[in-house]
Amino acid sequence: MAEKKKGHPRGLYVLFATEAGERNSYYGNRALLVLYMLFLFKSMPEQLWGYAEIKTFLEWVFGPLSAQALSSQIYGIYSAFCYLTPIFGGAIADRWLGQRKSVVFGGLLMAVGHLVIANKPTFFLGIILLILGNGMFKPNISTQVGSLYPDPDDPRRDKAFGIFYMGINLGAMLAPVICGTLGQKIAWHWGFISAAIVMLLSVTIYLWGQKDLAPDNVMKTKAAGQVTVEPLTRNDWSRIIALCVLCALNIPFWGIYEQQGNTMQLWADEQTIWPSIFGFTIPSTWFQLFNPLMIIGGIPLINILWDWQNKRGKEPSTVAKMAFGCFLLGASYIVMIVGANLIGAGKGSIFWPFATTLILTLGEIYLSPTGLSLVTKIAPARLISLMMGMWFLSSFFGNYLAGFIGAYYERMPHTSFFSLLTAIGIASGFGILAFSKPLKKAMAMENAPAGVLEAKAEQDA
Repeated sequence: MAEKKKGHPRGLYVLFATEAGERNSYYGNRALLVLYMLFLFKSMPEQLWGYAEIKTFLEWVFGPLSAQALSSQIYGIYSAFCYLTPIFGGAIADRWLGQRKSVVFGGLLMAVGHLVIANKPTFFLGIILLILGNGMFKPNISTQVGSLYPDPDDPRRDKAFGIFYMGINLGAMLAPVICGTLGQKIAWHWGFISAAIVMLLSVTIYLWGQKDLAPDNVMKTKAAGQVTVEPLTRNDWSRIIALCVLCALNIPFWGIYEQQGNTMQLWADEQTIWPSIFGFTIPSTWFQLFNPLMIIGGIPLINILWDWQNKRGKEPSTVAKMAFGCFLLGASYIVMIVGANLIGAGKGSIFWPFATTLILTLGEIYLSPTGLSLVTKIAPARLISLMMGMWFLSSFFGNYLAGFIGAYYERMPHTSFFSLLTAIGIASGFGILAFSKPLKKAMAMENAPAGVLEAKAEQDA
């Protein structure tokens, strides 16, 4: 039995701070992006490099697009590709660069991308740089959390990912306050420049804390000398397939969840009455504060609930938690159905987006940090960054789905639009439950002793 240890290694807090800075950069960009595109597409489209070609192509695929629909499509494509490139960034790190160099390179690339976006004509070039940088950074920071706990049975591992996830959301919480306020209240470019500065600070913290991190895969290989790479076993393939199935089942969740940066941000901007404090009217981008603030407050409470359930033998399985998260996500938009029905084309209270985000956030807590921890436990060690990239691949399809669905925001009555989101969220929960038994079987194999695995494989054959 693994020895129980108290406290966490210092490296966890280095990774916490690094990820908090990077997520501040990413979510600061997200808070401004749709509103910024609406401004650019309405006021100066002819000055944007590549605008005519991109608009022509998207209209060839989807038909005529208004400025809002075009912004939604591009938002979906951008955020989707931010979650496609991690699979390539993970493969590059596993095979050549290692996680450490990949994180530094990705962070610097994103800082440059924000500066390029701030220069309006080069907007689309900046988007490309952000996508590439995110692909190098995203899978390789998360896997290093698991590397701090080499024993897969270490009871601190799942809690460590909860702490790390709070770092993600601390950065996301500060993003609309810093980037959103500067971008909306002063000038667009100052919002993006602030994101670049925070990204550079994040990389600096990471470089400073190198001594407290676990060796990455390339460092271990060099230390061990020439190592023969064994072929993947049947158990390895079972775990890989289980992760791939989970990725596919997560797609609808992220397609609905990411409406926060798309149609829900439009609702917050166009149909929400924001209060004024001492003459300062709160910017609509502060809507992006709700979700991370609730996560920071919610994760400790949910952990207490799971500990209480665990002591009574009633803690839900990983798969059941994920399904419940989808049900909560779908249920959250019932609030918006009621709000849209009452408000109509006018403006209403911040209660509607606030209450929706509260329920949605509970669903996220049940699904997302649990999934990150799961990947580091069951992925084959030499493919861990690649499989983390595979986990984020579900967000690629989900984020594109968010943009595709969001293009119907103007075309449908808002009550019907939010009803569609509710239906998709609940259906995805039932989809996960339908596959729960084979998924549990595959995932349970990672804790079995080698002899049991071999006997099981022979029995299955």
